[in-house]
Amino acid sequence: QVQLVESGGGLVQPGGSLRLSCAASGFTFSSSAMSWYRQAPGKERELVASIASAGGSTNYADTMKGRFTISRDNAKNTVYLQMNSLKPEDTAMYFCNTRIYRLHYWGQGTQVTVSS
Repeated sequence: QVQLVESGGGLVQPGGSLRLSCAASGFTFSSSAMSWYRQAPGKERELVASIASAGGSTNYADTMKGRFTISRDNAKNTVYLQMNSLKPEDTAMYFCNTRIYRLHYWGQGTQVTVSS
């Protein structure tokens, strides 16, 4: 079965950095586009970034451009989200996502809290 396991969240001060990881299994990772989403309390889940299966094409939400970088290692079945210059408004639960045959699969999420 499809499994997505996020890690790397935590508490960081404004201006700091975190690197999230998502370990994938149960499907052909190298053939699947991957995405990161986030959801803050009381807000809808929003797309953070996505990366094509071969890693050559990436997309970012406007508020993350220049601060976040999505990447993948197909040999390790892992997708990453490097987050720099973090702001309090980046505080949210971050989820890994893939879509297979029109079905969305989600991890359990990893909490990122940006606070001094």
